[in-house]
Amino acid sequence: MIPFSVLDLAPITAGSDAAQAFANTLDLARHAERLGYHRYWLAEHHNMPGIASAATAVLIGHVAGGTSTIRVGAGGIMLPNHAPLQVAEQFGTLASLYPGRIDLGLGRAPGTDQAAARALRRYYRSADEFPADVVELLGYFEPAQDAQPVRAVPGAGVEVQAWILGSSLFGAQLAAALGLPYAFASHFAPDALQDALALYRRDFRPSPRLALPHAMLALNVVVADSDADARRLFTTQQQSFVNLRRGSPGLVPPPLASGEDIDAFCTPAEKAGVDRALACAVVGAPETVRAGIAAFVERHRPDELLLTANIFDHAARVRSFELAIQAGCAEDARAAG
Repeated sequence: MIPFSVLDLAPITAGSDAAQAFANTLDLARHAERLGYHRYWLAEHHNMPGIASAATAVLIGHVAGGTSTIRVGAGGIMLPNHAPLQVAEQFGTLASLYPGRIDLGLGRAPGTDQAAARALRRYYRSADEFPADVVELLGYFEPAQDAQPVRAVPGAGVEVQAWILGSSLFGAQLAAALGLPYAFASHFAPDALQDALALYRRDFRPSPRLALPHAMLALNVVVADSDADARRLFTTQQQSFVNLRRGSPGLVPPPLASGEDIDAFCTPAEKAGVDRALACAVVGAPETVRAGIAAFVERHRPDELLLTANIFDHAARVRSFELAIQAGCAEDARAAG
């Protein structure tokens, strides 16, 4: 079985608040650790009422401190919002506190709208600066030299596993050129998935950080006792996408009465857009999900899967991740037999 990991946006559900979201995140991380998930990633977003993971490094420390073995990291840090030295210091601190467990996924999008990007006070020229910023950041994790004028303290000489995130060919090219592992955002932007994977694997250059290409693909996975129940839970994610595209993001909404009710919630054009964005989704009962994950793995051959599930009810969300990894184990046993 390839490793399964978790991507969590620390969702703030309707009727709840950030404090409850953080409690749910830690609870889910502890369940994920017990269930055998490999990594637990949190993503940087700003000005999003339904997402509580804006201060990503702080939340990573909260999760790492409340667990003991699972890797914890950023999926990712949006580097245009930050000075590379500050990121190196933050993650050098985390890796010093929790050695061998901290991941740093780096993205070039701001993770927010233009108004919030301006409010972040980072006067950034363009995304073209991203490769140079990544190289600068990685340099701060190298052992410090005597004549080095600026060093990350802590950070220099500290082991942090760095990843490049992407949803286009740009990130694939950069990850390949730098010899870094690559995580593709197929859970919301799957259009370039096959081309990006092919480019990354073809052009990968070994580095001191990584000898062979290593690709992790994000996948929406919602599991319940029946296909109908899972489709109903999935309407939370579908509504959230429609609301975002309407320019009215809000708290994470409860599911609709049935999976079919999403057709009445949005226009046909909106539904087509959401279906395209969420094309990499496996939704259903355990057997349905087992077959769906197996088909996705067979088609794309990822080295890891990063599962995400935007489910309104916390208990149902925990249960979905439990059933998902069980489905993966069941498929592994079936293939071995």
